[in-house]
Amino acid sequence: MFGEGILKGLAETARNFFGSFVSAERLTTVEYPEQRIAPFEAARVFPFLVYDGEDPLAGLRCVACQICEKECPPQCIFIVKSSDKKPDFVGKPQNYPVRFEIDISVCMSCQICVEVCPFDAIKMNTEFELSTGDRFGGLLLNLDQLVKPNEYYHRIHPAGAAEVDARLAGEKAKAEEKAKAAAEAARAAAEAAQAKAASEAAAANTTGEAGAAKTTEGVGAAKAAEETGVAKAATGEAEAKAASDAAKAAAEVASQKQPDQEGRR
Repeated sequence: MFGEGILKGLAETARNFFGSFVSAERLTTVEYPEQRIAPFEAARVFPFLVYDGEDPLAGLRCVACQICEKECPPQCIFIVKSSDKKPDFVGKPQNYPVRFEIDISVCMSCQICVEVCPFDAIKMNTEFELSTGDRFGGLLLNLDQLVKPNEYYHRIHPAGAAEVDARLAGEKAKAEEKAKAAAEAARAAAEAAQAKAASEAAAANTTGEAGAAKTTEGVGAAKAAEETGVAKAATGEAEAKAASDAAKAAAEVASQKQPDQEGRR
């Protein structure tokens, strides 16, 4: 029938129009700002930075890698990296931002910064009431305005926050196991080195004792040889003295016999 589609469209419009007065599901209009509708979990407005714990600076996940700054299509992110480092959530020394600014007057809420961040440090906020009379400084968010606790992230994006926490907990557990294994390996290596040093010291002591014994034996042999030589020398001196005394006695006997023979003549 000619105009059937138009009639069906008018009927659907009328049903929704009149039904909005009696059906709660069709009452989509709220008296804002007195009445507010909770935003959807997937809603995104402008980025914010997540930190763990109580201290925003100590628990900040951002390590100032500047990937989000480089990948941002409108170039609305500005980061200054620190010159020193602090431990991250797994204990690894990392840099941190001393300055982090986002110009929300330029940001187009594309969420590319969230997708490229390897540390889950930047997420999309759902807060949209950011109007201000200062169109320049009022729309430039600094580090103090951007940091939000992990509890806030759980409140606005519970599913995504739970997934991120589970992944970070797994990475931290792996890092702790790796550090523990490295510590055990270092301890085993130290014990092996100590055992080797003790063995070498014992071997050196044994060699020293053997050398000392040989030295003692050599000294004893030399002393015995010296004593034998002294004894032999004394014996020789005695024999020489005895021979000299015998020769002297013989000479005296001969001298006595010679006058007797002359007297007889």
